[in-house]
Amino acid sequence: MRYTGKTGEKQEIEPVVQPLNAVLEGLGFNLIELTVSRHKGSVQVRAVIYNGRSIGTDDCSKVHRAIMPRLELLFPQQDIYLEVSSPGIDRLIKDGAEFPHYKGRGVRCYRTDISDWTAGILEDAGENGILIKTKDGVESLSFDIIAKAKLDSSQEV
Repeated sequence: MRYTGKTGEKQEIEPVVQPLNAVLEGLGFNLIELTVSRHKGSVQVRAVIYNGRSIGTDDCSKVHRAIMPRLELLFPQQDIYLEVSSPGIDRLIKDGAEFPHYKGRGVRCYRTDISDWTAGILEDAGENGILIKTKDGVESLSFDIIAKAKLDSSQEV
C-alpha cells in the first residue's frame, strides 16, 4: 500500500491504515494507495481500491460508506472529502508493493537495461522483482531495472 501526504501526516494516518485494510479486506477489496492532503481546515483523502475484478460505482460507494466513519474519528471537527476509485485500466504502478495485486493482468515495464518496454501478463511478483509472460516466454525483471511500469489492458485476453 502506498501512502502519500505532507511531512508529519504519515504519523497521523498510520494508526488508521491497518484498520482500513481490515475493513476493506472484509469487503473483498485491497487498499492500493491512500493520499491525504490538508487544505484550510479540510482534509482530502483519495483511496484507490482493487479486488481483482472490475470496480464499479457501487463498489466505490460501499467502500466510501465503510471507511468514512474511521476518517471522521481520525480527523475530528474537520471537513473530510473522500474520493474512492479503481486503479484504472492503464494505471501507473507507483511502487513495487503494488505488483502482487495485479497478478494475471497485463503490464508494461520500461527497462533501463535495454532502454525499451517489456509487456505481457504478470505471472508473479516478489520482494525483488516480477515475472512477466511475454509472447517469447517468461521473463524475470528485478525492480532495480524497472524505471516505470503501468497496467496495460491491451495485453489481456
